[in-house]
Amino acid sequence: MYHWSKLSSVKWIDAWEERFYGNDRSVISEIKGGKSVRVEVYCETEKEAEVIKEQFGGSVREVKTQNWVALSAVEKPPLKIRDALLVCGAREQSVADELRSENPGKKVIQIPAEMAFGTGDHATTSTCLRFLVDIAREQGAKSWEMLDLGCGTAVLAIAARMLGAESCLAHDYDPQAVRVSEQNFKLNRVDEIEVAEQDVLLWKPRKKWSVVVANMFSTILQEAFPTIVKTLNKDGDLVVSGILADQWEVTKEWGEDAGLEFHELVKKGKWVTARAKLKS
Repeated sequence: MYHWSKLSSVKWIDAWEERFYGNDRSVISEIKGGKSVRVEVYCETEKEAEVIKEQFGGSVREVKTQNWVALSAVEKPPLKIRDALLVCGAREQSVADELRSENPGKKVIQIPAEMAFGTGDHATTSTCLRFLVDIAREQGAKSWEMLDLGCGTAVLAIAARMLGAESCLAHDYDPQAVRVSEQNFKLNRVDEIEVAEQDVLLWKPRKKWSVVVANMFSTILQEAFPTIVKTLNKDGDLVVSGILADQWEVTKEWGEDAGLEFHELVKKGKWVTARAKLKS
């Protein structure tokens, strides 16, 4: 086993928590004095640890196998989304097949915890999933397509496809997210999903979508709103998340200035997720 670690300012703890949330190989500890945190991830291979180091800096060291055994977590139960989805962290197809047989009528999504990604149970992602279920039902028999901005594991795009989206486009600025997303498409046997490495602040969209989900930090969202509104169909649905509660009001103002009207909001813990449409 290999261990990656990095010291960081405590002001970035929310960003680190969201980045590694649901990954039971990660540990975030506050350093005595309250000004710094130590972020750690345990990896099966040196290559995995080095990839994280390339993205975030820090250091890598080898650890004894028995140290990892003590840190291993019990497998979490699947995440239930309405009465429509089950998201599990299992890599084995047999586990997913068993869940399907025990839960007829529900779609089962497999999102194994990767070295830099969780399994979809963070407050921001799980609330986006609930909104997606609602939106899919509202679509009824209509044809719809979905855009996933800041896709991470692409769990939202996979869910949308299983819920009836004809096709999905997933973007993330992180090449590691693109690699993990492609693995998850194969694992979940979904097609008609394209994933690309893309910086939303530099992107020039060439089409519009029925449903857009943007799960990104509020500072990025605020700057990206003028681009995001260009991706929405006239009656399209937008879901935004990754917003800390104390940053919601200013983020809402940026969105409204860009031409959005927010009509539904969910606060879960310290995070806010909201639905919006273009102003009529």
